[in-house]
Amino acid sequence: MSKKYDVYGIGNAIVDIVTEVDLDFFTRNKVEKGVMTLVDEKRQHELMKAIDMKKSRMTCGGSAANTMIGVSQFGGSSFYSCLVANDELGKFFLEDLKRNGVDTNLKFENCPEGISGKCLVMTSPDAERTMNTFLGVSSNLSPRQLDEEAIKNSAYLYLEGYLVTSPNGLEAMKEAKKIAERNNVKTTLTFSDPSMVKYFSKPMEEIVGASVDMLFCNEEEAMTYTGTDNLQDAREKLKQVAKHFAITQGENGAMIYDGDTFISIEPYKIKALDTNGAGDMFAGAFLFGITHGHSYAEAGKLASLASSRVVGQFGPRLEPQQVKKILGDLIAM
Repeated sequence: MSKKYDVYGIGNAIVDIVTEVDLDFFTRNKVEKGVMTLVDEKRQHELMKAIDMKKSRMTCGGSAANTMIGVSQFGGSSFYSCLVANDELGKFFLEDLKRNGVDTNLKFENCPEGISGKCLVMTSPDAERTMNTFLGVSSNLSPRQLDEEAIKNSAYLYLEGYLVTSPNGLEAMKEAKKIAERNNVKTTLTFSDPSMVKYFSKPMEEIVGASVDMLFCNEEEAMTYTGTDNLQDAREKLKQVAKHFAITQGENGAMIYDGDTFISIEPYKIKALDTNGAGDMFAGAFLFGITHGHSYAEAGKLASLASSRVVGQFGPRLEPQQVKKILGDLIAM
């Protein structure tokens, strides 16, 4: 019996403010480059004053939200559990989800008072993305935001690693995983960022538990989590905690473990402008692929092509015509 949703995601609802900065910006403003750092609203305001807001763009974001939108853009069905405030940014976030065909647990009139989460996404000339995030009411995300029926009616549950920073978020992840396991729904997890694996290793291990069905990570996250210094050892250790996994390797493509064999996914050469959202799109396109009859190798090819298109532009989102062209290009290959 087919499920109503291909993927049910849970994560921090964040409005991304995407901007470009020079390399000296990080030293001048004491920002740790290349990772996601949680900040309070005062600190975020200080940084926003230091950049040119006229050159900034705003999109509904957060790691899992980007992935759920990716699933939907390719023709899949997705549901997203999150928490925003009853403010202008919250309204913008929910309207953007709806525009992109993603169902959610939230209705704007039922959203709490407060401030919606915001992330300042700073892209430097080397195409690396650095994020400073103020979670706002999203830090209160808890099991109360879960929709048990929607989880039951999904093929996959997708957990965002960023949630391990909050005790409430961690509980929501654990509860969602329990519901999924009771109802034979496959669990997928993304480590989200090297800092999550480095600074929150214990709660991350609690979520991984005995095993997850599918894990998404990059090379640095894979080696940090497994305590290794090379990809060969890391991937062998990951087999002990994930039935299947995908390790993205930037310009070198990706490595996928399908439960039996390691599959090398070739990269699509492109001039990198902005890596923001590339991993999220990889996961979204891959999950669309494996829920629509494609093999792991075919899904990996689709994910690699889709994420390369994201890297070749500013912002984490593809336009509908780009998605159509990607699907057409793959059929022609």
